[in-house]
Amino acid sequence: MNDQYIVRIENLEKKYTRKRALNGVTISLEKGKILGLMGPNGSGKTTLLKILAGLRKPSGGTVTIGGKPLGTETKAMVSFLPDRNILYRWMSAEDAIRFYADYFRDFDTEKAFDMLSFMNLERHEKIQTMSKGMVEKMNLTLVFSRNAKLYLLDEPLGGVDPVARDRIVSAIVKTYSENSSIIVSTHLVNDVENMFDDVCFIHEGTCLLQGSAESLRAERKMSINQLYVQLFQDK
Repeated sequence: MNDQYIVRIENLEKKYTRKRALNGVTISLEKGKILGLMGPNGSGKTTLLKILAGLRKPSGGTVTIGGKPLGTETKAMVSFLPDRNILYRWMSAEDAIRFYADYFRDFDTEKAFDMLSFMNLERHEKIQTMSKGMVEKMNLTLVFSRNAKLYLLDEPLGGVDPVARDRIVSAIVKTYSENSSIIVSTHLVNDVENMFDDVCFIHEGTCLLQGSAESLRAERKMSINQLYVQLFQDK
């Protein structure tokens, strides 16, 4: 095992009773890199992230995170942002931070309050009074305040206003570390393509194309967003 890789996925399969959600997905992600996992809704992005987070079991193939097979050890290495809010509505921002600090050993409370300020959120604001963009920024604050090896972000820009979107993108870049990696699933490619080191275009559980974002731009003579449109416009 070359320890430059945080994630190795080989021939990953996930089958449900009437559907094959993932079909032979193979991806390697180096330490310190940000991967854009791109595809339309229902393409398998969320299933892949949930498998990496330890919330779904694969039907076949192999996955290692930090050189370890999926299990208790890898779950502790991963910080996962799901595609919907999981915080209690009665909580304040500070309540949520204290809750995460009690639950996760690797949670950095000081970092969380610093990021809360960066996100322009008030510590006494209740979840129930926050806009969708504010809630997304709150959840991202909690996810990035863990000292994880792998951060998984499922559609972090979905349904939020442009101002919140810019702040979320800035937070992702701000969290960059040479010792961890980030996977961002999205179909809003134009807003985020410049921060991706690597990209994987996924459709119906299959990787249509993947590689270095810079290399693909040079080879195809187009932006990643233009490439996304080309790949998916007829699908």
